[in-house]
Amino acid sequence: MISARLVELIQTHAPQLTAETVADLLSNPRTPSFGQVPRLDLETRLFNVYNHLGDWIASGHAFAEDEFEEWGRRRFGQGIPLSEIVYAVLILKQHLSRYIAEHGLIEAAFPRSEQDYILPMHLHSLQELNRMVSNFFDRALYHLARGYEAVTSKQPPATVR
Repeated sequence: MISARLVELIQTHAPQLTAETVADLLSNPRTPSFGQVPRLDLETRLFNVYNHLGDWIASGHAFAEDEFEEWGRRRFGQGIPLSEIVYAVLILKQHLSRYIAEHGLIEAAFPRSEQDYILPMHLHSLQELNRMVSNFFDRALYHLARGYEAVTSKQPPATVR
C-alpha cells in the first residue's frame, strides 16, 4: 500500500509541482491552446490534482470522475483540442514522476533502517506505487475524454464541404 508519508510529501510539494507544470503547459509546443485558459483556472485544477492525488490513489476507490469529466467539458468550451488535453495529462504525470525521482521522495517515504529495510518489499512498494499512479492517470484520461465527448455530442455536426 502507498506510504502515508509519500501522500504527505506529494501534498506538501503541490504548489511547486503546480507552478512547474503550468509553466510547461504554457510554453510547450504541443499544448499551445492552453495559453487561452485563464492562468488561475489552470493553477487551481493542477493544484487540486497534485494536492488530492495521494489521497485518491491511496484510497483506491475515491477517484474524482466528476472532476475530470468537468475538466474535459471546460476545456472543450475553451476550444482546447482533445490531443492537447491528453498531452497535458502526460505532462502532469511526467512532472510528478520526475519530481519524485529528483527530490528523493521515494527514499523519504519508505523506511531506511537496516533491520526494517528489506529490498524485495521496497521494490514491491515502488512497483505498486507506479502501478497506482499509472492507473490514476489512465482513469483521468478516460474521464477527461468522456467529459469532452459529452459536450461534443450536444454540438450540431460540422458541415462537410
